[in-house]
Amino acid sequence: MRRLAIFLVPLFAFTTASDTLEINWKRLADVKFSRKLNKELSMYFLYPTFGPSVNVLQGKEVRIRGYMIPVDEADNIYVISAKPMAACFFCGGAGPESIIELQFRKKKQRFRTDEVLTVRGKLALNANDVDHLNYILKDAEVIE
Repeated sequence: MRRLAIFLVPLFAFTTASDTLEINWKRLADVKFSRKLNKELSMYFLYPTFGPSVNVLQGKEVRIRGYMIPVDEADNIYVISAKPMAACFFCGGAGPESIIELQFRKKKQRFRTDEVLTVRGKLALNANDVDHLNYILKDAEVIE
């Protein structure tokens, strides 16, 4: 048994917590939404309950490919979407699970609307803060 342990140690040395997981939009669809009143704002919002395949992604470094949507270039607010702008959550028939808020590591980025890119960053699941999207990619950067 001791010999087996010696062989296992080098295998685990190559697996680190910073490995980037490639995810897709279908996986992010493992979420259900409930319409609830936000008493502070006196408005109804869709609040998420994340499914198990999404919950395990909390705090993990992930990468995903999608359509870039500049929301406010002056304030460096961008979203990556499963669908082009004409069909995204804001303008078309998609749901809130089809967009990710990008909080870039490097400020003052510039992108074209519907530019298809792959981004990576640390995924944060947001179930309560209505000032941000349900999915947030922190320390985001474009990788292709």
